[in-house]
This record gives sequence, C-alpha cells and structure tokens, in this order.
Amino acid sequence: MKLFFLSDIHGSVYYLQKALERFVEEKADYIVILGDILYHGARNPLSLEYDTKRVTDIINGYADKIIAVRGNCDSEVDQMVLDFPIMSTYSNILYNNRRLFLTHGHIYNENNMPKLNEGDVFIYGHFHIPRAEKKDNIYFINPGSITLPKENSPHTYAVLDEDMFRIKDIEGNIFKEITLE
Repeated sequence: MKLFFLSDIHGSVYYLQKALERFVEEKADYIVILGDILYHGARNPLSLEYDTKRVTDIINGYADKIIAVRGNCDSEVDQMVLDFPIMSTYSNILYNNRRLFLTHGHIYNENNMPKLNEGDVFIYGHFHIPRAEKKDNIYFINPGSITLPKENSPHTYAVLDEDMFRIKDIEGNIFKEITLE
C-alpha cells in the first residue's frame, strides 16, 4: 500500500491541484491529510488562489481516498462541507507491523508525545517544516506544508512506499528520505 501525505493546504486551490497531480503521478492508494485544509488562520497570509469553496469542491472528489485529522485551523463548520471525517485530533494506521500515529501537531507533538512502541512512526504537520528522522527509536515525519512552507523549505508532500518515506518538493524531487528499519 502506497500512502501520500499532505498537510497545511490552507485553502489554496493552486497548491491543492499541484498536490493532487502528484498524487495521481505517484499512483498512491490513499491521501493522508494532516490538517489545516480550508482556512489560513490568523497567523498565516492568504495562500495563492485562496478559495475555500473551490478547495472543498475539488477535495471532495477524492473523499473515498482520504484519511484525515483535524488541524488547529479546522472547525466543525468545515466538517459540514467536507465529505470525509476530519474532526479527530489523531488517527492510527497499521502498516507493515508498526503503528503510524497521525496528528496535526498542535496537541500531540515532540513535547507531548502519545505512548508509542519502538519502531512506530509519529507523523504530523502544523510546523510547515519537512522532517524525516529517527530519534529514541521512534520515527518523526513531517511532510512540511504544500502551501505555506517555513524556514526556506520548499512546498512539500511525503510518500510512504515499501517502508521508505520520501519527502518531495512540488515537482516530485526528493527533498528528504528515511527507511523504516
């Protein structure tokens, strides 16, 4: 099973469409969205082609392929227009005998970790900075932000395929990678 990870869309039609083009080209089975789908929040600038209604219409076309968690900019009103559940602060996927713990990062993060086993993967967004590393026998993956990257990082997403996490820029070039051992 190939998983496509996306975070922090923040209402950008432009970057959502770019990401979905990559999803199709990657031939992934599911899209995992790590929150902040429609709105930009008070701390972020408006994104390129900011249009939450169009983002809703486009992303609902992929509802049967989406696993999502709630970000700090997502609300109950958003759930009323989206055709897939987003209100959970975390979710889990069992993948090749390990747990993938999915969250946005504003509640669970490196300073407030859930109980994980050695070899499990903590996957989060929120900080808009790509990360792929192993620390204390736990893998930390942040696909970065597709729309509003920070710290001079590119617009990124991540793919998990055959125990290899690859964070890629919007053109599909590998930015960071790590093998789950």
